[in-house]
Amino acid sequence: MKLTGIELRVIEMPLVAPFRTSFGVETVREAILVRAVTDEAEGWGECVAMSDPLYSSEYVEASLDVIKRFLLPALAQVPDLDASKIAPALAKFKGHRMSKAGLELAILDAELRASGVPLSRELGAVRDTVDCGVSVGIMDSIPELLDAVGGYLDEGYVRIKLKIEPGWDIEPVRAVRERFGDDVLLQVDANTAYRRGDARHLAKLDPFDLLLIEQPLDEEDLLGHAQLAALVQTPICLDESIVSARAAADAIAIGACSIVNIKPGRVGGYLEARRIHDVCRANEIPVWAGGMLETGIGRAANVALAALPGFTLPGDTSGSNRYYTSDITDPFVVENGTLTVPTGPGIGVTPHADALEAVTTRTEWITF
Repeated sequence: MKLTGIELRVIEMPLVAPFRTSFGVETVREAILVRAVTDEAEGWGECVAMSDPLYSSEYVEASLDVIKRFLLPALAQVPDLDASKIAPALAKFKGHRMSKAGLELAILDAELRASGVPLSRELGAVRDTVDCGVSVGIMDSIPELLDAVGGYLDEGYVRIKLKIEPGWDIEPVRAVRERFGDDVLLQVDANTAYRRGDARHLAKLDPFDLLLIEQPLDEEDLLGHAQLAALVQTPICLDESIVSARAAADAIAIGACSIVNIKPGRVGGYLEARRIHDVCRANEIPVWAGGMLETGIGRAANVALAALPGFTLPGDTSGSNRYYTSDITDPFVVENGTLTVPTGPGIGVTPHADALEAVTTRTEWITF
């Protein structure tokens, strides 16, 4: 398969409602779509970098720059390029995992479409459907939060994740438990909002029987997470800290987590995500699939990943309507608390031209 060119497309998709976390509020999702054109097929990928460097050091404009200035010229020098060669070819460039992941997925998708193989089968999926959880942002009031959670439960979501930060943690969790009972699968996500000295406060979440506390401390503070895990009963899950299979192995070895959230964009792509899954499974650490407000392109690939055997907890694989009035692909619809794993070649979905054009702000074509 010969790569003939790459199209970079920046899109802006309005969210159905503002999404607030401990690091900011999003009302529009800006993202980079990557279209890889080969002599045999076309493939699509999604770079999940945000507009601003808040969740990670990556952001849209920097991703565009590094892709054009460094990553694509390096890939142009690789003979007989395929998806497995991308990470080694780009390893000399530090970081920029989301940019690398977008390129890898586009080329992997083209490769699999050419051979007629679904991404789920390529990764090693064992399920046809995946359980759906939903991430609920920080609200202006507890009544607003309870209305939102009730709506998602009515839609069939089997797990609720509450975003938390200092000042919005114990009482929202208490209110959700009191309103909806102990049978609801409930977890919280701090997005690094706390510090080591907050351990006693975070221990106040223990009585609420949460599935986990996700990334309470700074992403570089593995030791702090290990110390926190020894002080609280609620399982600690790592997100931002897990940037590779090696990072996962290190975190597990020192007891920094007992659960891992795998986001392919954060770790450099779906092939590294599978390696993290394998490391965790070998160590009997459950994993689940995180999300970055992906369009149908990234969502399709995430659902395929979530069908692997080690993904034993519901992930953030929500339906398209959780975030967008209309998606750029056929929408993902939650049925009986699950999403169906795409079965078509590659990621199994293709963007609709009219929908894509409506949200596109700019494109650039790079010839190989």
